Amino acid sequence: MIFDYWIWIGFSLFLIIMLALDLGVFHKHSHVVEFKESIIWSSIWIGLALIFNGGIFYFAGYTKGMEFLTGYLIEKSLSIDNIFIIALIFSYFGVPREYQHRVLFWGVIGALIMRAILIALGSTLIKEFSWIIYIFGAFLVITGVKMYFQNQQSIHPDKNPLVRLFKKFFTVSTEYSGEKFFIKEKGKLIATPLFIVLLLVETTDLIFAVDSIPAIFAITQDTFIVFTSNAFAILGLRSLYFALSGVIHKFYYLKAGLSVILVFVGIKMILIDIYKIPIGISLGFITLVIVISVYASLKKNKRELQV
Repeated sequence: MIFDYWIWIGFSLFLIIMLALDLGVFHKHSHVVEFKESIIWSSIWIGLALIFNGGIFYFAGYTKGMEFLTGYLIEKSLSIDNIFIIALIFSYFGVPREYQHRVLFWGVIGALIMRAILIALGSTLIKEFSWIIYIFGAFLVITGVKMYFQNQQSIHPDKNPLVRLFKKFFTVSTEYSGEKFFIKEKGKLIATPLFIVLLLVETTDLIFAVDSIPAIFAITQDTFIVFTSNAFAILGLRSLYFALSGVIHKFYYLKAGLSVILVFVGIKMILIDIYKIPIGISLGFITLVIVISVYASLKKNKRELQV
């Protein structure tokens, strides 16, 4: 799929316009994002992703369209686990609900930049050293197995190397100052706890990106498909967070489902030169695992309510 620079520029302008509208118009003033608003925005982002996907089907063909859809589904699924960690961070720091969107907005911008760099690096490595795809595959299998057996996650901000490094150079206040990340006291620049929260959110996304980007390279090595599917999943992360943050703990079997998906795409990468699993089978398997995970979680919730 050969896209000239104008396609990349056009998509970049789309991202800039949407982000500017988000912060400058729809969320110009800090407010609590209620469930109804989050559902509307989630529907908008999913709708835009599907419209874009339709364009790929039309202009680039069936295979590329399926690659985008499968990649988007993987990224969207993995982002749900990211939501759980973000909820823990907000809870630990007691971030007021009206300021959470601001943190997630700038977190999204940082995530887009970091993922663009990682995608470019991953694409270059695969082109220069084709054997590295086996390393990616093995890494995903190990990550999937670890995720399956992983205990309940907790937050330890003081152990985060980025936070520790930042505190060596900046003083951090003990109280929030509205939605500000930095304030000035007696001519000295001081960070607020909200900026520490942003650092932790960015660190969390970087960790998840290390898992998710190799996973999508198992589906396609087209950098445009990889980046755009990542971008749409990330853009919808904020609204998805506000929609699911209150109930995410009830998806008991989601982490197990995500671990199965990671192991599957890892095996797909390892076997790429022996047998290339058709994209339709990959999409069907991933969809089936997600549906079973959600259905099993709902059944468990129903049984617990009946007890």
